[in-house]
Amino acid sequence: MARIGDLLAASRTFSFEFSPPKTAQASLSLGHTIAELAPLGPSFVSVTYGAGGSTRVHTRDTVLWVRKETPVSPMAHLTCVGHTREEISSIVSTYVEAGVHNVLALGGDPPKDPSEARPSEYEYAIDLLRHLRADFDLSIGVAAHPEGHPRSPDLATDRRHLAEKLRIADFAITQFFFEVDHWVRLAEDLASLGVDKPVIPGIMPVTNLDQVQRMAQLSGAAFPTWLRERLESASTPEEVRRVGVEAATELCAGLLEAGVPGLHFYTLNKSTATREIYAQLGLPVA
Repeated sequence: MARIGDLLAASRTFSFEFSPPKTAQASLSLGHTIAELAPLGPSFVSVTYGAGGSTRVHTRDTVLWVRKETPVSPMAHLTCVGHTREEISSIVSTYVEAGVHNVLALGGDPPKDPSEARPSEYEYAIDLLRHLRADFDLSIGVAAHPEGHPRSPDLATDRRHLAEKLRIADFAITQFFFEVDHWVRLAEDLASLGVDKPVIPGIMPVTNLDQVQRMAQLSGAAFPTWLRERLESASTPEEVRRVGVEAATELCAGLLEAGVPGLHFYTLNKSTATREIYAQLGLPVA
């Protein structure tokens, strides 16, 4: 299986994110979504990890299923919350044995219920990153927040922490955002810190206004007034979807013109919006 670092060195990448299904019906739905997106020829797909490691088994099983049963290459998310080094080593060893050599090393969120919290041997994502780099032969990505991590004291501190991670990792994937300039400033700030690793922007097509506004609030992404006004002027859910896909297409076009190393789509386990953006951009399909 191709390593993402090598793919980025060779050409621009296009990739999709999925969440691991928890029911038989959700598994069937995800299989259908992947079947619809596979003809687009994604460079890789990523599989998320729940708060506090709550989906660790579902994530592992989904990654292994994607690797074995589909034509796309998976990247596994890993978080340091609620994990021991031994647990992480066991999970990663399972991936490596299955031919999965791409991971995204994340800090992760604590479980919503404090009583479900588990002890962790890692304090920060960089601790997990150092462990993975020292013990395994992997292509490793990290998370980037163009507008700053919501728990970071300020943007400059957040940039320094990201630069420190990228001196070890191979690439980064950003939280979603809505303005091209956010990615441009992030790339410029990293360059000023001596870091030139690829930073792939994350794209979230707005198909449900309330849902995305909640997600933006949690992630620290600003929801611009111009986009909110365009969406609020839509009179039906179908019109909201059309406007959201149109805005995401405009963002992608601007990012491609700015020279991004790839595009990573947050699909919410659905295919339609991503396929429509691909078509509007005229991107090649497999």
